[in-house]
Amino acid sequence: MEAQKPMRLSRPSTSFRLRSASLNAVRLRRIFDLFDHNGDGEITVEELALALDRLGLGADPSDLIFTVESYIQPGKKGLAFEDFEALHSALGDALFGPAKDGGEEEKEDGEMEEAFKVFDEDGDGFISEAELQAVLAKLGLVEGRSMARVHEMICSVDRNHDGRVDFNEFKGMMRSISLKSA
Repeated sequence: MEAQKPMRLSRPSTSFRLRSASLNAVRLRRIFDLFDHNGDGEITVEELALALDRLGLGADPSDLIFTVESYIQPGKKGLAFEDFEALHSALGDALFGPAKDGGEEEKEDGEMEEAFKVFDEDGDGFISEAELQAVLAKLGLVEGRSMARVHEMICSVDRNHDGRVDFNEFKGMMRSISLKSA
């Protein structure tokens, strides 16, 4: 059986950095918590490599060390959340130029569409239980192991009770998360 090569992105996704600061903060915190495998409040190079590998974006640990070492505070073994934010911001600036202010709803919707597409694997305009479970499993989340838990998650967002999440339901969920964190 042929070994699977890590997937490489040909160009950075426009959803790398949301222009809505509150959505970006929520998303970054969630990503940080996912990458912090042992829950100690720091992301080590090993945890970062594991997370990227699970996402199919394998990276050479020596490249990761080179990229993140200047963001790790003296005496620490990994990135604290604030360090992770600084690294994310620097990478965003390097890839896309400095962040621009302006929470224009149209731009925010475009970015939410990009995020939605991550879950809508078959591109039919809906997130099914199977698609949500697949993404959660890829991220190594325990919720991805239980179809009952996935069903609960879908039902909590599914306003029209069709058993799937459409873009407007997804957008409403994302905005409510943003408002709760503000």
